[in-house]
Amino acid sequence: MRSGVKVAVVSGVFAVVAGGVGYGAYNVLDGLGDSGVGGGSDAKASSSEVKTGPVTEDEIAETSKKFLAAWAKGDAADAAGLTNNKGDAEPALAAYGESAHVTKAVITPGPATGSRVPYTVEATVSYEGRTKPWSYASELTVVRGLTTGNPLVDWAPSVIHPELDEGESLETGESKTASIEAVDRKGNVLTKEKYPSLGGILEELREKYGEKAGGTTGIETWINSASADGPDQTLLTLVKGKPGRVPTTLDAGIQAAAEKAVKKFDKSSVAAVEPSTGAIRALANNPASGFESARFAAVAPGSTMKIVTAAMIIQNGLGSANGPVECPSDVTWLGVPFHNLDNFSMPHPTLKTAFARSCNTAFIKPVKPLGDKADTALVNEASQYFGIGRNWQAGIKTVDGSVPPSEGAETAASYIGQGKIQMNPLNMASITATAVNGRFLQPYIVPKELDNRKFATASPLPGDVSAQLKQMLRYTATNAEGTATRAMAGVGGDKGAKTGSAEIGGQATSDSWFTGFSNDLAAAALVQSGGHGGDAAGPVVADVLLAGP
Repeated sequence: MRSGVKVAVVSGVFAVVAGGVGYGAYNVLDGLGDSGVGGGSDAKASSSEVKTGPVTEDEIAETSKKFLAAWAKGDAADAAGLTNNKGDAEPALAAYGESAHVTKAVITPGPATGSRVPYTVEATVSYEGRTKPWSYASELTVVRGLTTGNPLVDWAPSVIHPELDEGESLETGESKTASIEAVDRKGNVLTKEKYPSLGGILEELREKYGEKAGGTTGIETWINSASADGPDQTLLTLVKGKPGRVPTTLDAGIQAAAEKAVKKFDKSSVAAVEPSTGAIRALANNPASGFESARFAAVAPGSTMKIVTAAMIIQNGLGSANGPVECPSDVTWLGVPFHNLDNFSMPHPTLKTAFARSCNTAFIKPVKPLGDKADTALVNEASQYFGIGRNWQAGIKTVDGSVPPSEGAETAASYIGQGKIQMNPLNMASITATAVNGRFLQPYIVPKELDNRKFATASPLPGDVSAQLKQMLRYTATNAEGTATRAMAGVGGDKGAKTGSAEIGGQATSDSWFTGFSNDLAAAALVQSGGHGGDAAGPVVADVLLAGP
């Protein structure tokens, strides 16, 4: 038997399996009165002296035991009183049986790690004569009450279920939306179980296209979204509805590679698109649940933005791929200094070699002759030719990148992907695809014929500009001095790439960015606090490109 106490609910009457290591062989429902621990957020200290300092092992064990026992007993008030936020905890705990219709549950605590106590839940959900087992794991943390000094469970919705967040609730009943069977471009069925990063996307596709595709509703347990227009998240299916078939542009093989690649680093995400069509081939995040950085992040992209800056420089006659530029160790813009990494300089670079080495000053100094137009030149380039900020209609929600007008030193920062510039991996994969294809094709995940939505458009890049961008990307991924060469070494075919690192306020280590292409697949990755682009994000992109055509 695993360590801990099993607290069981049987048809609304809770029994206890005792004898777990660390808790002793006694009924955990005994002694729920005053024993020197507990006393919720509104309780008063038992003496004039409020205890301080870290919670002890005994306090952690006793408080977690009493909380889980009260929860299992169905006594939401007592359980909530053992937390530091009774007002929020009590209705959420009560809803576990009333709204989620959990009729049986066995909660098994595991060994504590510091103040954290993990536990598994083996439950049964019953609704209108239909029942199904439901298993999951979660954890709680015991803290010392700020006013009482008592040990208390640090309340968060995730105590009830790990995927439950603020403003969300559990519910069981007839589903609000029709079921779907989402398939990739080759007809392979896509599920959250096989491709965890697609959970939110599949729920969104279901809400938007389930009824259109001919699906019917079933009986499920789900998380009600905190957002009025956000998709609910299905946790358990008691009775399946008839699924409507929804075709997507995803590629199961590339998606599987993306899911595996992001697991290399915490807080990493990757997106892949097909340059010749704009079709989204993969979107993956680590962690797989929660915020989807691959399509929703809005952060500085660092030097990967030099793809757009290079296009702007070329189109404004300020330079060319093989033309000379200056790469001093630093340059000032309206009195503000900008430096290269480790203050390196290059004696006689071209724009192509400066791009390959990611020389910051070479992408700031040439822009100075634009004068007042410098504040908007990048804005116009990004929108008119790369489709940034043009209200993409991908079939799912996306954050479509932002290159706002700037002034002062922020203008110089924007040319190297800092300042007010905001991107995510899907945006950067699209920018790379545009450079390779020669024109912007809006990324999409379901055919527009499914709902007759209108795709965003942009002007084609002049042919010589696209050719020079491809030349620069290829050089960066194949030449010995290119910052992307090591990461792209194992990628075959026609290939190119650009590295980036972005300084984010409050982070000790910069974000790692990398974008590249191989044949007819472009991909971009972000690893938050990952450091240099080639070290973290680079291997993620390379793995995804290797799965492509």
